[in-house]
Amino acid sequence: MRRDLRMQVSGVGQEAASGWVMKHVLISDNFNNPRGRNMNLITDHPEVSTLTGTPKEVRARLQQSDAERVLAVTFDHIQPKVFNALAENFANVASSLVEVLIERHDRESLERLAEVLVPRQPPSPRLLKEAAMLIGARKAVLASGDWLSAADIAQLAGLSTRNPSAQPNKWKKQGWIFAIHHGGVDYFPSYGLDRDAGFRPIKALAKVIEIFAGRKDSWGMAYWFFSDNSFLGGSKPQDLLASAPERVIEAAMDEVQEIAHG
Repeated sequence: MRRDLRMQVSGVGQEAASGWVMKHVLISDNFNNPRGRNMNLITDHPEVSTLTGTPKEVRARLQQSDAERVLAVTFDHIQPKVFNALAENFANVASSLVEVLIERHDRESLERLAEVLVPRQPPSPRLLKEAAMLIGARKAVLASGDWLSAADIAQLAGLSTRNPSAQPNKWKKQGWIFAIHHGGVDYFPSYGLDRDAGFRPIKALAKVIEIFAGRKDSWGMAYWFFSDNSFLGGSKPQDLLASAPERVIEAAMDEVQEIAHG
């Protein structure tokens, strides 16, 4: 660089107090387009603008600026051609630098997000096997077709259709029936309703729910009712709940005892 060229990088406030200079380069973010005749604005990035001119021109333009940050670079005794070439280079460097920083910031944010979402340690084969078994069990329960929404029950039982979930939810709260939650909807077991009593809950179901309280959640009870039971001679509890309720209650008690003994 020429010996008569001196470069000063400063804040705008400091530069304005330093006195008159021959030429001035100013880089800002979110800078508006200037309307001055003797002032040039080079924009290579939507968030960065390079403004050139004399200190007087720059100060006038800064009064109209809504930029959040400004970087000022001043030169004493520099030839116009050299100054214009430097101004163009500064614009290119500033634009490229901002793109690199934004890309780096986005990449770092993505890495932090991935660290939060991904488990700290890979799941064990045992855990993966249990997850696969759980998914398979839920699919089997849902595919059995033994589940009704509150609207379905309201229609079968002749309940109010204005708020079809009111009565089934009341039964659930009272412990007369249970429901599995899937896809944002509660589904009630059809085998827990007595057809001969207007599709009201079978009384024996409340006893089974009481026995399993604190030991099985709604999905746990659904698995139990759906599975073959050795205490019932290989039959499913749900198939005997209406016809042999006392045997199902005894099977539930036997299940609890097995759980207690490990």
